[in-house]
Amino acid sequence: MLFTLKKAIGGLLLPLPLLLLIMASGLFLLWFSRWQKTGKIILSSAWLILLLISLQPVADSLLAPVENRYATWQDKQKADYIVVLGGGYTWNPQWAPGSNMIGNSLPRLVEGIRLWRENPGSKMIFTGGAAQNNPVSSAEVTARVAQSLGVPREEIITLDKPRDTSQEAVEVAKVVGSRPFLLVTSASHLPRAMIFFQQQGLHPLPAPANQLAIASPLNIWEKVMPSSLWLGHSERAIYESLGRLWQKITAPSLEPGQQ
Repeated sequence: MLFTLKKAIGGLLLPLPLLLLIMASGLFLLWFSRWQKTGKIILSSAWLILLLISLQPVADSLLAPVENRYATWQDKQKADYIVVLGGGYTWNPQWAPGSNMIGNSLPRLVEGIRLWRENPGSKMIFTGGAAQNNPVSSAEVTARVAQSLGVPREEIITLDKPRDTSQEAVEVAKVVGSRPFLLVTSASHLPRAMIFFQQQGLHPLPAPANQLAIASPLNIWEKVMPSSLWLGHSERAIYESLGRLWQKITAPSLEPGQQ
């Protein structure tokens, strides 16, 4: 129940649903009250915010500081395990294998396989439970896609009980013990994930994937035209900020470097 409530409240606090609710309140005041001016101010303000966070310069300026905490892993230090955290997925056996990995999941796996190839003899650990009414877990779908890309099944460990990052850290700790491992997840998610794993007494090596904030040159129209792509970048930055706030509330004394 707490998990579902956390997801529901967190979802409503993301920019699109929150701004739509604010716009709805402005429309209500315009249509059904005497507070016409207030309704206009609320509606106009929400529209302007939605416009701004749908522009690339604004969206990526929000996301870049979160993503840039850790650089792409290029170190020669060897790891016994490559831990790839679960993300969005579905399961349709009629699809191409990789199509079952939604959003951030496939880039995480691709980076994980790259690192696995650079660490001969290492094992890949995939995490993530089953979505509601889905007969296959996130971890198992990732394992099947990895196999289709050449990773032998005997080199894969699946942990299909965790439902969030905190639970993933607990389950991974049972497998890796004190041995070195690379922690692969989205660049924006990695700072928060590192804290969860450090709370378990582990010392993960940060390996970011799925960087989204663009620093290279873009066409002018890509910068000035609002897009759902850039709105998604803003949403990712806000989502991680909310997640970090919740993490501080539930475990305020635990920060990186304090373990």
